[in-house]
Amino acid sequence: MSTLPPCPQCASTYTYEDGALLLCPECGHEWSPAQADTEEAARVVRDAVGNVLQDGDTVTVIKDLKLKGSSLVVKVGTKVRNIRLVDGDHDIDCKVEGIGQMGLKSEFVKKA
Repeated sequence: MSTLPPCPQCASTYTYEDGALLLCPECGHEWSPAQADTEEAARVVRDAVGNVLQDGDTVTVIKDLKLKGSSLVVKVGTKVRNIRLVDGDHDIDCKVEGIGQMGLKSEFVKKA
């Protein structure tokens, strides 16, 4: 039995090959295997020193970060636990103690 990747649209595991394409019978999505490989490779998020970040990691802020529209500041050395990686210009969704839910850029954190 072959191990084909699940459908990127609906996450169905019933994908099958049709020539050079992969197809999903549930939603009808078609994609190439090379496209699936590049999407997974592009998902690597690194911190300021080059360490690979993953969901659930603990990171430390390496620069004072001012919050737009507020007088609050996230200070250097603030530890942020249980991060979640997301797509967009702010790579990390997290909850900072004393401030609340916010998005951070990976270039301003270091893996603890």
